[in-house]
Order: sequence, then structure tokens, then C-alpha cells
Amino acid sequence: MFGIGLLAASGVAVAHHSLAMFDREHPIQLIGTVREFKFVSPHAFIALEVGGKEARTVIWNLEGDSPNSLKWDGWSSQSLKPGDELRVTVEPLRSGAPGGAWHARNTTYKDGTPIVGRP
Repeated sequence: MFGIGLLAASGVAVAHHSLAMFDREHPIQLIGTVREFKFVSPHAFIALEVGGKEARTVIWNLEGDSPNSLKWDGWSSQSLKPGDELRVTVEPLRSGAPGGAWHARNTTYKDGTPIVGRP
């Protein structure tokens, strides 16, 4: 029984780091407003409010790199705040749900200004 439990748990751990849920071949660009930014392990998170069809807004849940990776790119827990307007290229979820993966190198303020270097 212990062995079966160990095997089942290891599958969950491997699945967590799988990129299969993201469509890496068809990235899309989003322009929206930060609703929430979490600089947490294992992955940073952005809730981005994006204008949708018929003027309705849609919240995109975006999973980013690890805080350590972001620090190497000059980011900190203070890099984004609610209300910041972003232009970000994401690898969308294959399911079609409003979510995806984002990377610091593909993220700027709406006007194209880099985020790196902001206190």
C-alpha cells in the first residue's frame, strides 16, 4: 500500500510541472489591468482584467516563473500593483479557459515601458 501511495504522489508532483496544459505553439497578446500580483513559490501569479466581447471584462489567471527566476530578471514583490496596465504575451490554456503562462521577458507596461528597474 505504501508503494502505491508513493507512486501516486510522485505522479502528482511531476504533473504539477508539466507544460502540457499550455499552448506554447500559439501565444497570444493580452492588454489588461492587474487585479492581483502574487510573488509566491512555486510560481508567481497575475490576475489580469482584460476587456472581452460586448465590453464585458474577463479575468485571466496567469501563472509565471518562480520568484527566483523573476528576481534574476530584476523583478520583486513590488514590481506590479493593482491598477497597473500591462501588455503581456501568454501561452494560453489548451482548454480555452482564460488563463495561461507568462514570462517576465514578454511583459511590459501597456505603453511598452519595461517593468524591470521599477522599485
